[in-house]
Amino acid sequence: MTATGSQNVLRWLVDPPADGVTNMARDETVLTCVGRGTSPATLRFYRWDPPTISLGYFQQFADFAALPLPAGSLPVVRRTTGGGAILHDRELTYSLTLPTGHPLLRPGGPNTPYNHVHEAVAALLARHGIVVTKGPTGRGGCSHGGPFFCFERHCCFDLMTGGLKIMGSAQRRTMQAILQHGSLILARRFDQQICAAVSDLGALDVNNHLRELAEAIAGQALGEPGRYTPEELALAEQLRAKYADAAWTKRR
Repeated sequence: MTATGSQNVLRWLVDPPADGVTNMARDETVLTCVGRGTSPATLRFYRWDPPTISLGYFQQFADFAALPLPAGSLPVVRRTTGGGAILHDRELTYSLTLPTGHPLLRPGGPNTPYNHVHEAVAALLARHGIVVTKGPTGRGGCSHGGPFFCFERHCCFDLMTGGLKIMGSAQRRTMQAILQHGSLILARRFDQQICAAVSDLGALDVNNHLRELAEAIAGQALGEPGRYTPEELALAEQLRAKYADAAWTKRR
């Protein structure tokens, strides 16, 4: 039996704050190992330290280089997913990685996890008096065009409040697995973050409700957070070199 075992298994991980190179290496590592069948479907929660700009895969590095301060002075990393750049600071970031046959991909296929995860987050916020809505109808997933920052682009899967985006997600799909990761903005301290934040709307500390959120996404009770396998730790260390390399970051 592979490490995935039952298709219904969902491992969840909670990482301490890490830099952009580490975070992106770990996301690609889990995607690779889930695709190989050596790791189970995985929900990962993580944070960023220091604040970092992540570029969408198709974005031009020159657009980052032209940013005024303070955003233009932040560390920068390139994602494997599309969409606009994100200024990662005070947020909850998640990644959900599923083998292509996983039940969470049915019945609507790869777009199903967008709604599933965002509805779980919206329900958690609503239980604490914070009401959010879906983005504009008729607009699909992440676009390769539009404003530089992702949170100034609005699509039907996004979570919104007061006309501003508070949560968005993007995907990378392979033949064997799907990686979806996204950001829920908890607070803002950069003027260049044109978005909503949980702290604007209530006193909820989302980090105290990660198990509740994980169980809502998994659709089942979960035990303690899991750990990376030795294979994953070794691969993540190798992939750090890719994401730290200026050739990758400046490839477009």
